[in-house]
Amino acid sequence: MKKLTVLLMVCALGVSCVACGSKETTVETPDTEVSTEVVVDTEESVEDFTKSEGVMTYAEYVAADLDTEVVVETYVQAKQSWWEDKATVYTQDQDGAYFLYNMACSEEDYEKLTPGTKIKVTGYKSEWSGEVEIVDATFEIEDGNYVAPVKDVTSLLGTDELIDSQNQFVSFTGMTVEASTDADGNEVAFLYNWDGSGEDGNDLYFNVSANGQTYTFTVESYLCGAGTDVYEAVKGLNIGDTVDMEGFLYWYEGVNPHITSVAVK
Repeated sequence: MKKLTVLLMVCALGVSCVACGSKETTVETPDTEVSTEVVVDTEESVEDFTKSEGVMTYAEYVAADLDTEVVVETYVQAKQSWWEDKATVYTQDQDGAYFLYNMACSEEDYEKLTPGTKIKVTGYKSEWSGEVEIVDATFEIEDGNYVAPVKDVTSLLGTDELIDSQNQFVSFTGMTVEASTDADGNEVAFLYNWDGSGEDGNDLYFNVSANGQTYTFTVESYLCGAGTDVYEAVKGLNIGDTVDMEGFLYWYEGVNPHITSVAVK
């Protein structure tokens, strides 16, 4: 994974991990003997995805050459990290997703980038080991709000079509935890760092399979660090477990999702 330094970026954990938890609200309705008619307004506001003048559609962004300037309007889905006035953010609109790496951002503005926030981003399209991203970017907050629904891409694993969903919020269902091999040659359910060289608090790597093919998934520690539900869930996995997962379809020398939730079936 592309890191600045572990010692520096660990500081960012205090202001990240927005994708790694949830809140549940229960509303109790008291019993009553009086029958009343309640009118409920079920109309929901619908986000207008029309692009502003000079802003690319997702198709135009995909068609743009690498290392050229791009201008997009997109919506924050999760924040990975902030350090020294630079933020790394997962974003998406109704057509596709944009990974913003080290975007110029004050700490004050970083706090405003809550899930759903609409931003206009100007930067340069880049690629790193297969991951297409926007770098050297600036942004401005606009009116609008959109949180993307999860997209099940399990059936696309192993196909050429999977990369079309790169960086989107996706799910994988009914996958099997496969063995990884640690530095001592032992079969384990996960590793700290890709080669097992790390310790608690570092990235978690684990192998899962579907339809006879095995893939390596990651819990990115800057996004979901030690103590988050997904981090602890992966530490509790056993070889052979069947799991459902959600996360962002990151790419590193092939598909390498950044997982934000894991549930054992």
